[in-house]
Amino acid sequence: MPATEIDLFRRLDELGIETNTHRHEAVHTVEESKALRGNLPGGHSKNLFLRDKKRNIWLVVAQEDRNVDLKVLRERLATSGNLSFGNAELLAEVLGVEPGSVTPFALINDTEHRVRVVVDEGLLGYAALNFHPLSNRATTAIKPDELLRFIESGGHKPEIMSFEE
Repeated sequence: MPATEIDLFRRLDELGIETNTHRHEAVHTVEESKALRGNLPGGHSKNLFLRDKKRNIWLVVAQEDRNVDLKVLRERLATSGNLSFGNAELLAEVLGVEPGSVTPFALINDTEHRVRVVVDEGLLGYAALNFHPLSNRATTAIKPDELLRFIESGGHKPEIMSFEE
């Protein structure tokens, strides 16, 4: 059974991580998020759930307007073949969320450590970062260093990568 939003907030509290959550209508794309959020401060992201031909899995957390070239990323990550987007079934199996709700917070569900996490270095310069708390009907703000601490607390080692062209 995947973690719930309540489980996530409990885990964040146990780690002493402060967050601020805003409720809203469901959003499925960066464009929908931009239209709905208004002036919500901080960095906003697109979260790419990717796999290669050997079913190695990555979660790429990039600035929302960043152009992520999968061919270039494939080379930088030394993947086994081309990168493609993981399907809804794999997403549910590994991260316990639905399409449109992909978030680094979903790593709470990857207890087998199947996912490699790549974080856009450009996001780390913001005072706060905004992600869905396992549901695309809310946005939770967290400090960048606290996000990295959350990721590491689950046994993942985030790879910080520059996406500057």
